[in-house]
Amino acid sequence: MSAPALYLEKIERSYDQAGLPLEILRGADFSLWAGQSVALIAPSGAGKSTLLHIAGLLEKPDAGEVYVAGLGTTHLADDARTALRRSEIGFVYQFHHLLPEFSALENIMLPQMIGGYSRREAKDRAMQLLDYLGLAARGKHRPAELSGGEQQRVAIARAVANGPGLLLADEPTGNLDPKTANHVFEALDAIVRATGLATLIATHNMELAGRMDRRVTLRDGLLVELA
Repeated sequence: MSAPALYLEKIERSYDQAGLPLEILRGADFSLWAGQSVALIAPSGAGKSTLLHIAGLLEKPDAGEVYVAGLGTTHLADDARTALRRSEIGFVYQFHHLLPEFSALENIMLPQMIGGYSRREAKDRAMQLLDYLGLAARGKHRPAELSGGEQQRVAIARAVANGPGLLLADEPTGNLDPKTANHVFEALDAIVRATGLATLIATHNMELAGRMDRRVTLRDGLLVELA
């Protein structure tokens, strides 16, 4: 059987708060497989963003191991972690973080070109993604000329442009009205189903969470499965 796209093994993480340790993760375990979508539901301050940063190799745990596509990562050199993150992990945030001086098409092309794709390959892939997400007519528009929902769909396209195996999203519909949030979630879900991505999404939207394959929460520093 193939390895999980993401496996967190006994992850510990704490921060110094006024000279005292604030424990966020206390031996958390979690497995996420290709083609699965998992909602991470927890109150603000529970550690959702910390968990996503560790899973996305943006932050190292104090103890434990993070496996991405079967590869242990905590002892990798920084350049190796960066290379793995670029090739295997896509990120979508609450704010789109698109580059304002570039068009939607160019925003999706840039990570591909950094990853070694030719300009033609990157453009073809970007145009396919825009078309798939219903944005074919918006490719030449800059972020400021797009609606909030369109901006987030472009951000999703950018996140998956390099063909990662793992997609991490931190409240990707948090700034959107319910109708727009639903459209963005449907676009995200369609991409996941079409590509076999493993997806972990932190969200407060219980309706959207209910449509995902699994739901987990953070409780006493551990990841707990919800019914």
